[in-house]
Amino acid sequence: MNEQEKPYFVHESAYVDEGAEIGEGTKIWHFSHIMKGAKIGKNCIFGQNTHVAENVIIGNNVKVQNNVSIYTGTIIEDDVFLGPSCVLTNVTNPRAQINRHSLYEKTVVRRGATIGANATIVCGIEIGRYAFIAAGAVVAKDVPDYALMMGVPAKQVGWISRHGHRLKNPDADGIMTCPESGLRYKEVSPGVLKCLDLDEEQPLPPELAIGKKTYDEYKQD
Repeated sequence: MNEQEKPYFVHESAYVDEGAEIGEGTKIWHFSHIMKGAKIGKNCIFGQNTHVAENVIIGNNVKVQNNVSIYTGTIIEDDVFLGPSCVLTNVTNPRAQINRHSLYEKTVVRRGATIGANATIVCGIEIGRYAFIAAGAVVAKDVPDYALMMGVPAKQVGWISRHGHRLKNPDADGIMTCPESGLRYKEVSPGVLKCLDLDEEQPLPPELAIGKKTYDEYKQD
């Protein structure tokens, strides 16, 4: 298959090794490298200077910003956002003198999660669906769905909606409403948040998938 026949885009300065699988509509930009055995879904975007190692699995509609390396052992589900220069790892106790190539640890970033700029994800953990890791945070433990994590080491400071708004002011029934989407959320058991209007595995309706106001505008409301 020549370059014109490929259903995805690769910038002329990027390298895609033979044996990598890339879905339709995906774009791979300047100075990036996709290694053999990597599996990438449809409609993803890989910014400048990104790296995807062997046997990494990446879902559909994943956005990877500049200067991000995704190492063997990592699974990225659909709709994940990896911010600029965020760090993923695959060995907890690396030493240059010790070969641990057969011992890479599994890290899973679940559907819709956001990893902020310059955040670090220590390997061997799971980031829950729609969790939001703030810029510069260092995460070393599993993160629940919809958790807002901040700091070093990262701690949960609240809940966040699918649209990236902090959820607060629960009503008498414990229900919190996203100011952008109107979707309702409730902590159905200690440490477990659910959306009451849309299953976590369902895509957003088209009318909710386009932003209309800035984050600051919502804060002023």
